[in-house]
Amino acid sequence: MVVGIFKEILIIRMVDSIINCKDLKKAEYVILSVGYDATTSFRKGANKGPKEIINCLNTKVELFERFTKTEPAYLIKIGHKELKNLNKLSLDGLIEKIAKEYKLIHNQNNFVLMLGGDHSVSIGVFKCLSQIMLVNDVTIVQIDAHMDLRDDDSEYNDKNPSKYAHSCVMRRAIDFGFKTVQIGIRDYSREEYEFSQEKNLKIFEWGVKENNFSIDEIVKSIKTDRIYLTIDMDGLDPACAPAVGTPVPGGLDWNYASALIRELAREKYIVGRI
Repeated sequence: MVVGIFKEILIIRMVDSIINCKDLKKAEYVILSVGYDATTSFRKGANKGPKEIINCLNTKVELFERFTKTEPAYLIKIGHKELKNLNKLSLDGLIEKIAKEYKLIHNQNNFVLMLGGDHSVSIGVFKCLSQIMLVNDVTIVQIDAHMDLRDDDSEYNDKNPSKYAHSCVMRRAIDFGFKTVQIGIRDYSREEYEFSQEKNLKIFEWGVKENNFSIDEIVKSIKTDRIYLTIDMDGLDPACAPAVGTPVPGGLDWNYASALIRELAREKYIVGRI
């Protein structure tokens, strides 16, 4: 199921390997693998995600794309860069490294798709984008079970609390000045709830109404033409994605999530995805 989500985003696969362009300067798309999970607060293993996703895309996903009835894999140049030994870095060091690497690839006019990793890796991208784009022109669209609006993780980490933990991702996005739209939310703290109310954030909370929300309603809530799409796999129901760090029942189902991503791609200019 995880693999399928990324097929909906990339709509690509190569017969032998999805990586078909060794020179990143010539690549049209660059997959940036960021295997980091040092801040996870429940189950470990997210650091192995990028490698496993690419392995599955290479061998387990059909080349033919059923919605467009085409084979885009033959037309797209795809490069790959892996950041290694990340769990040895401090969170500050991690954020700086990701921001630097993302900016380097982005400056080569490549479209960057980043695979994590726990959600803290997104902060490095947000920092980079805040330096190279007008933040008022970009909305961070988040699919997630959690608000990720804590100011730090001291509530459950008394050893080395940080403002860059996975539970703080969207709080940092707001600090950088981005607008946000959050989809699939169904698990949050009092601190996060009060902050969201204070800031009047746009949150589509799953399970508060029988049929949840229409895709059209979500897309129309996004007031900018440009978006950055960040997907935490626990945004999907555990029936679709059980092997995540912090699973929460009652998430987006498979068909809804796929249709939402396609509609976002049609209606908005996506500047980056994870």
